[in-house]
Amino acid sequence: MDEGWAPTAQLALDTLEGRPAAGIPQWLLHLMEHRHLERLAGVEPGSYRRDPEVIYLAAQRRAGTCLLDQFIPENPLTMGDLGYEGARRGATTGAEEVVLDGVRIDSPEAVAEHLERFAFPRLQREIAEFDAETRTTQILAGERELQRRLGPTMLKTGYAFVRFPGLSYGSYGYIPYFSAYALYPELMERHFSLQADLGLRHNQAAARAFVEGPLPLLYRLDHDMADSRGTLVDQASLDRIWFPHFTRCLQPLLAAGVRLIWHCDGNLMQMVPRLLEVGISGFQGFQYEDGMDYERICAMKARDGRDLLIIAGISVSRTLPFGTPVAVRDELSWLVEKGPRQGLFLGASSSVTPGVPWENIETLIEGFHHYRTRGRAGRIATP
Repeated sequence: MDEGWAPTAQLALDTLEGRPAAGIPQWLLHLMEHRHLERLAGVEPGSYRRDPEVIYLAAQRRAGTCLLDQFIPENPLTMGDLGYEGARRGATTGAEEVVLDGVRIDSPEAVAEHLERFAFPRLQREIAEFDAETRTTQILAGERELQRRLGPTMLKTGYAFVRFPGLSYGSYGYIPYFSAYALYPELMERHFSLQADLGLRHNQAAARAFVEGPLPLLYRLDHDMADSRGTLVDQASLDRIWFPHFTRCLQPLLAAGVRLIWHCDGNLMQMVPRLLEVGISGFQGFQYEDGMDYERICAMKARDGRDLLIIAGISVSRTLPFGTPVAVRDELSWLVEKGPRQGLFLGASSSVTPGVPWENIETLIEGFHHYRTRGRAGRIATP
């Protein structure tokens, strides 16, 4: 990868690699309200719909983004002023009926039927036909092209090319899938095992891409496995039928020195120690109001004894939409004060949905600038 970095990207790289850094870098800021994107980019209203990628990138640069993993510049096009306006409805987003390969998914038995008749054979074919050389080439080409589009001010890190077993509620719907999970644990483990067999091949190719690139040694794993109450399925069952397969398919990346961080949705506290045992090096996306204990997590260590890499974010479900600018400043100060001494990035906890007051967005960006340029030197001044 090109090493002619601007100071913002260099700050991200230094933080990632554990070198002394004067400031605290920031993660991407994914604003979903078009007017906020346009105001931040300094363009006239309506510009985002006409040229979404250009405006999205201009907003990221004006915000001071140092590190970007997920690149979804057209995603806000699904949003209007009052929220989601996308036409497509899926198994977990309001579809009236879910039909896969001609199987109507309306019961746990239908999930089991589809797994055995279609999902398992499809995974077996993908495993048999997998071409590691081609996959490595694809990853490298994709990451290099994205870095070129971002330019020298933002460091592109890994997202969406590592594979691992997941809970398939997104395909089958919550009630049918989790009913099947409870009734047919051996079938579920078979599914996790095949996903991990394919994931292992993908991740061997990904590890090679990290080394050959060389790519920045950071990858964010993203799969929602909790709600506000806790994990979506019993932790003991995860220990028995999911974690062994999750663990084995990540080994090539860990052996290559890639730092893996986990995106947190909901209350994931019960899983945190197990994820660290596997080799996860940090976390992103904390729903503090659901019980994610930020201070406790930041005091933990990775399996190798290093400080965790933490992408800390202002709450997008509480502080940004409902708080005041003072609350935004106070939460940023808390994130910095209680965060790890090395390996801290700042951002929003997730996507910033429409309806957040501009004053809170402005205060957040001012806070990013403060900590990016001054590090931990003092709290943000209150006007």
